[in-house]
Amino acid sequence: MALYNKINGKELKERLHNSMQARTTVSFYKYHQIADPESFRNELYKLLDQILVCGRIYVAKEGINAQISVPTERFTDFKNELFSIPFLTGIRLNTAVDDNGKSFFKLKILVRNKIVADGLNDYSFDVTNSGVHVNANEFNQLADNPDTIIVDMRNHYESEVGRFKNAICPDVDTFREELSVVNEILENKKDKNLLMYCTGGIRCEKASAWFKHVGFKNVFQLDGGIIEYAKQVKDQNLENKFVGKNFVFDERLGERISDDVISKCHQCGKPCDNHTNCKNDGCHLLFIQCDECAGKYAACCTPECAQIIALPTESQKELRKGINKGRQVFKKGRAKDLKVRVNSIESTS
Repeated sequence: MALYNKINGKELKERLHNSMQARTTVSFYKYHQIADPESFRNELYKLLDQILVCGRIYVAKEGINAQISVPTERFTDFKNELFSIPFLTGIRLNTAVDDNGKSFFKLKILVRNKIVADGLNDYSFDVTNSGVHVNANEFNQLADNPDTIIVDMRNHYESEVGRFKNAICPDVDTFREELSVVNEILENKKDKNLLMYCTGGIRCEKASAWFKHVGFKNVFQLDGGIIEYAKQVKDQNLENKFVGKNFVFDERLGERISDDVISKCHQCGKPCDNHTNCKNDGCHLLFIQCDECAGKYAACCTPECAQIIALPTESQKELRKGINKGRQVFKKGRAKDLKVRVNSIESTS
């Protein structure tokens, strides 16, 4: 049995978009010492592949981080198989808030040094000494406390389209960078309530322990992240303090939490919060684009990229040959050619 996908990605995407099969998008994580990540990875691939699971999973000696899509009719089978793994028995599964069933088109399981790239030396502090986990109601109560500072532990392109009211949203590209930036911003406020959140909770899990290590006295983290918060707010009829979209790292690129549109098209400046990747295979820049600009620029980030995708495929390949643009996707809406630039965001009222 092949322990990786062998079918062309474009073909798989086309199959997914044409499929009528109902699928459920799920994410979960667990910090747990895995002695042999490679063997665990292979066994997990065989287990999930037989249930037709798609998605992206990172496995490391420190644990597992997964974002996947499961055929809805096989969801019970999936849970039974997953819970048969001792350290994953009963683990919380964060199901998507706004799910079209088109989140992932193949199964990809990678062995990494860490399940989240944080740049931390785990031997320098107690990674298990994490902050106090709070639910949606407790989060709202803390958010209303004048001694609380809310911090978004995500990257700038995530908070640009959605964030909690009054949150500090550092203008950073990576989680690794954010840790030092937050520490610097709040250097003289370590006696305040530090209330953190991220997409599903995993970034806050490690960050909260580190912030306690560097001297923060009262550290709290949103249990289950934005995904779980949105569900609890709806189920319990609570005030929703999150405005806009929750950025997600799959084909959907976002799930709507509130009707507010707080960002702008990076090309014309009109209200818009739809992320897309430039259709030029030599670019793939992630940016925000409205429907009108998508038509005007052929779903590309610049007229130059639109001209390139109009060329024959072989001509496009020739243009890309030998050129390394450093994966422009990592500029995440900061490309100099975009008319509406991303501005630094520290807080919103």
